[in-house]
Amino acid sequence: MADIIDLKDGVYEKVISRDFDKKLTKALADKEIWADREDVDAQEAVGYLSSYLEKLIRLCLKDIADENQDHCVKDELALTNELVEKLASRIANLGDGHDVTAEQFILKSLEHRANKIARKKWEVPATSLVNSFLFTNSRNDVSMIHELNREIMTCDRMDMLISFIRFSGLSLILPCLRQFTAGGGHLRVVTTTYMGATDPKAVKVLSELPNTEVRISYNVKETRLHAKSYMFYRDSGFSTAYVGSSNLSRAAIADGMEWNMKVTEQDLPGIIAKMKATFDTYWHSDEFQPFQVSDFDKLSRAIDRERGRKEEGSDTTYSFDIEPYPYQQAVLDALRTERLGKGRWHNLVVAATGTGKTAISAFDYRNFYQSRKGKARLLFIAHREEILKQSISCFRQVMKDPNFGQLAVGNYHAARSEHLFMSIQTFNSQKFWEKMDPFYYDMIIVDEFHHAAAKGYQKLLTWFHPKILLGLTATPERMDGKSILNYFGGHMAAEIRLPDAIERRLLCPFHYFGIDDPVSLSNIKWTGGHYDIEELENVYTGEGALASQRARAIIQALERYTADMRDVKALGFCVSKKHAHFMADYFNRQGIKALALDADSPKDVRNAARQKLESGDITIIFVVDLFNEGVDIPAVNTVLFLRPTNSMTIFLQQLGRGLRLFPEKDCLTVLDFVAQANRRYDFASRYASLLGKSHVVIKKEIQDGFPHVPKGCSIQLEEIAARHVLENINSRLRKNEFYMDMVKELASATGHIPTLEEFFKATAIHPHTFYNEKHTFARLLADAGLIPDFPVTEEEEVLRKALPRVLSMDSPKWISFMEKCYETMPPALTEMEKKYLRMWQLTLYPEGGKWTCPAPEDAVRRFRGQHELTDEIKALLRWQYDSIDIIPEKPDLPYQTPLEVYCNYSRDQLFAALGFAKPGSIREGVKYLTPENSDVVTAPTDVFLVTLNKSEKEFSDTTLYEDYSIDRQTFHWQSQSTTTPESKTGQRYIHQRDNGTTVLLFVRSAKQDAYKSSMAYTFLGPAHLMRWEGSQPMTIIYHLDNPIPAKYITKTDSAGVL
Repeated sequence: MADIIDLKDGVYEKVISRDFDKKLTKALADKEIWADREDVDAQEAVGYLSSYLEKLIRLCLKDIADENQDHCVKDELALTNELVEKLASRIANLGDGHDVTAEQFILKSLEHRANKIARKKWEVPATSLVNSFLFTNSRNDVSMIHELNREIMTCDRMDMLISFIRFSGLSLILPCLRQFTAGGGHLRVVTTTYMGATDPKAVKVLSELPNTEVRISYNVKETRLHAKSYMFYRDSGFSTAYVGSSNLSRAAIADGMEWNMKVTEQDLPGIIAKMKATFDTYWHSDEFQPFQVSDFDKLSRAIDRERGRKEEGSDTTYSFDIEPYPYQQAVLDALRTERLGKGRWHNLVVAATGTGKTAISAFDYRNFYQSRKGKARLLFIAHREEILKQSISCFRQVMKDPNFGQLAVGNYHAARSEHLFMSIQTFNSQKFWEKMDPFYYDMIIVDEFHHAAAKGYQKLLTWFHPKILLGLTATPERMDGKSILNYFGGHMAAEIRLPDAIERRLLCPFHYFGIDDPVSLSNIKWTGGHYDIEELENVYTGEGALASQRARAIIQALERYTADMRDVKALGFCVSKKHAHFMADYFNRQGIKALALDADSPKDVRNAARQKLESGDITIIFVVDLFNEGVDIPAVNTVLFLRPTNSMTIFLQQLGRGLRLFPEKDCLTVLDFVAQANRRYDFASRYASLLGKSHVVIKKEIQDGFPHVPKGCSIQLEEIAARHVLENINSRLRKNEFYMDMVKELASATGHIPTLEEFFKATAIHPHTFYNEKHTFARLLADAGLIPDFPVTEEEEVLRKALPRVLSMDSPKWISFMEKCYETMPPALTEMEKKYLRMWQLTLYPEGGKWTCPAPEDAVRRFRGQHELTDEIKALLRWQYDSIDIIPEKPDLPYQTPLEVYCNYSRDQLFAALGFAKPGSIREGVKYLTPENSDVVTAPTDVFLVTLNKSEKEFSDTTLYEDYSIDRQTFHWQSQSTTTPESKTGQRYIHQRDNGTTVLLFVRSAKQDAYKSSMAYTFLGPAHLMRWEGSQPMTIIYHLDNPIPAKYITKTDSAGVL
């Protein structure tokens, strides 16, 4: 057992040989150790096994993985062991027992049990401990913050060599550093006072950690240390290090354009050794002085001196590029779809303040203007002169016309009305409508449209009849309950999601901390979809000790998670006026200057409070229903959620109050007090809104520590808070009673049986979440007693399994045809319609499934007598149609097919559309179709099914960069690993044009979605060879006929930069 005993406790990615497996098994059986073993999927096995056997066999293993991805691990193992045996027979000193065990052949961790009560939970990094990796803070990288925390928690010793340390960066890894050093881990830190960039508090906090030493260079003229490295040493032999451009600041390790290389001891042992030796040299140099807490004043003075010499940065001006960014183009595509695809010409765009709503409206107007050959009269309405001036400047840049438009506000009087930028006050005071024909304006844009429900906007909205009405708002949900969606047919046209805005640096990143709330809300009365306000007020402001205990905990959290209370400019969102005043009084008694405001506070009081907060005269304003909508204080750097809200719209509106960019504001600190909640309370949607992920993924994100936050952001839950959230999510996900409660509450509130659309919109339950739990809405209504019960039939069972597949349908022509079929089946079908029905047949009855359906028409006819199920199918098809946000294009092909470019199809659906009889037989990612095996294609056609992340893991550092878009019309594709230029297949690829071959490209981001269902492919259209290189595999660059839309480019761009 010597080789087991000699292994150190720690994390591993060690290939387990047969001999080692026997000893490991015995050590486990003898209870000498704990160890984690795991199976790996085929693509990951390629990397591990080729590392074990060296690069000479990599090609063979990749070939097996490509040919049969579902069952190849056993084949790969067989080849590996065959080669090991051959090597053993040829190399005398190799020895026996090196062949790999058959199951769980990667050792992930090991601990000796001697003198230990319980085993340690190892939370390993997502990136490999064996392979090196480059972090670029791109959209598709795993979060570097997440990785640093995981590295800290799995190492034995850690060194940091950092030019400067900011508290904003330290706070992101501080909880793990505390746990690491408290557990015996040794930390050494080298930093400087260069440029005065280091926060003294950060150094002090580090120095107070146990088993931690800090050394500082005060000689900024000579030293000027620029190196940035993080080194994690492991006795197991799997040490790692990060070296690159990132100091320990939020901007550097979270969202800056920084490059950092992770190197591993297994991959680059010489680099690790050199880094350690160099660090040790610095550590023992006289240049770097040991820091003690008693040196804090000395450090602060040195920092202040450096900051006094720092030059002020130059101001930047407000400007826009002439062409839209991808996130803006996605909104423009959605607006085009609403108008041309659905006939909706009144459109609402929702986006947080500061995300460029005005620029989007300018691009939208330009498109409209060009489509009408320059004949498009415009009226732009806003409520402030400053907004109108910025807007007209933006429009002039986009229109490339410095004289475009005229202002009608304050002292500005317009001489012409063709392109008018007018305040709503001027509109009303001049009775502007009396001077204008109702049909004069072709396009009317209303900024801050949430004001439009007020009386002052009614004449504007009722008098004029423009071709396009475009509303812009950051806050669609008003506090007075008046809906603005009524002006837009109940629909929101497009939305700039919070993560997208942060990724584009349009908003300030947030650092969210979920804090244990000492007050339990599990027994608070729940009514009408929310907690009873009066009961919440009582528990938050009661005369007992609990209210004061909670207020004290709030102050403690504020001190714990902010660098300096003197710099805090905070908003605290409260449940009632009494609660706001209670909090303000408590803070003032503790020496923290605070005010309370509500909707009844006079305007001059509100303005004075804003000025005091901005100037630092007060630290926090506690508010009720005030700063949710339209009121903006960019200087706010901290928000406190002191009450639960089940409206994600209000949650995001309140969060948005602190997300405005502002000088010297690194990030927004968010303190959310998480209590034990009623199971109807929706935590999952809260985190989904921050991540843009589904509920099932959210559960995994929480368990994994949120590795996929938006760039520059962080979400951390305290231990008890995390337990409350997971308990809540588990109770919601596993109980059908939850959905019954929701639909009953909705029926009670509306006075009628909810429709499928009403249910999903009112509850914010995503159809994917609902249907992937194998529900039907009809059965839910029956179980809730809202409709008569009906018998369970085979057709209902078919639907329960099939409806999740319907949710990928987004071809308007196909959906419209299927809706028509469920009304009345056409007496005669065209060839195209027959293909639509065949695609639908495979959607409900996939090949190899439990149920069969002999004829395509039967997939419709079987449901005719069951109106509950037929109604649900039609409702879900209509939901899918209304959810379409891009207009598909017809592919330029030498034959007719139901396929539409930009639409999503399963493997079975797309091959049915291409006339291939047995799509279920296809296992590879390529298929060559000819008139001999297809009744649709009339020219030879290569169909490429591309999966960008070929691993079954959510993140893989080995398979992301084989297939990807280079730009919107250029795609990098790799052939199967056996393909050579000389082969028949390679020649066909090379001579595509000469042979008249059509190449069709279908792309998906991963094999499975969040619900472990097979992910559909997006049809990107025909592709044409531009150039090729290499062999086994061949790399081919293709030009696409159809540009990749903005909504997809962020997925196909594996580098995460487009």
